[in-house]
Amino acid sequence: MFSFVGGGPAGLAAAIYLGRFRHRVIVVDAGESRAMLIAQSRNCPGFPEGVSGPDLLQRLRAQAAEYGATLVQDQASSIEPTLGGFGVETNAGRIVARKIFLATGIVDVVPAIPRLGEAIARGSVRLCPVCDGYEVIDRRVAVIGHEAKALREALFLKQYTQHITLLARYLPDFSASTRRVAMEENIAICDTFKKFVPSENGYEAVLKDGEVRHFDVIYPAMGCRVRSELALAMGIECCDEGYVVVDKHQRTSVDGVYAIGDLVKALNQIAVAFGQAAIAATDAHNDLALGYE
Repeated sequence: MFSFVGGGPAGLAAAIYLGRFRHRVIVVDAGESRAMLIAQSRNCPGFPEGVSGPDLLQRLRAQAAEYGATLVQDQASSIEPTLGGFGVETNAGRIVARKIFLATGIVDVVPAIPRLGEAIARGSVRLCPVCDGYEVIDRRVAVIGHEAKALREALFLKQYTQHITLLARYLPDFSASTRRVAMEENIAICDTFKKFVPSENGYEAVLKDGEVRHFDVIYPAMGCRVRSELALAMGIECCDEGYVVVDKHQRTSVDGVYAIGDLVKALNQIAVAFGQAAIAATDAHNDLALGYE
């Protein structure tokens, strides 16, 4: 038996692989996958017309179930070593498994934006420029967040639009070096931002002096919270930022436990999650000497 904690693209893809390897698999899913926020992804391989996060997850669930995976809508509260494996405590009871796959992901940190859910759905707020920078070509974009990360994101978005403004809310000012780079790259800086007000086709940024500036798209660049609580409680090695440390096979520092997806520090992309899932699932299968459970 293999147990997966996290039912996002990484966990479900690994469950598909192990199901096709003819292992018994159970996926514990709290229903909080970051992919649920994706209104329409157009960079996911194999979907030239685009695919929503909920649709992709449903397809993956159906595929995992087709190969025998048991999908449990529940929350894992703890994981402890047992004789020959691990015990996963959930609200519905205890699950015993030979190996564990942690795929608990991350949570994006965002500022106080009115109607955030609606804005993400219509593309007025976007969380991943690597995923959807192409969709903001020539649009008016505001990047809000901590200085270094906000500047890096703004520079990345420059290949898509020349209409970029950095908004400061949590720092009293941008440093001289940031201002110099922004000026050289023709990126505007506004460090008197007060609040966002929804508009028909984006958001109005209200400044402290009452001036209003319109933006089609807002990109928060405020980092994320890594959902590594279960890993830390198990004594698994994590980096200073909270990401689980893994080897080339996605193995953690605790034997029998793998970490995949956004829980591992890498490029937070569905394609990367799929690759990590394939690597980890194949290694776990081979580790059992190609035996069937």
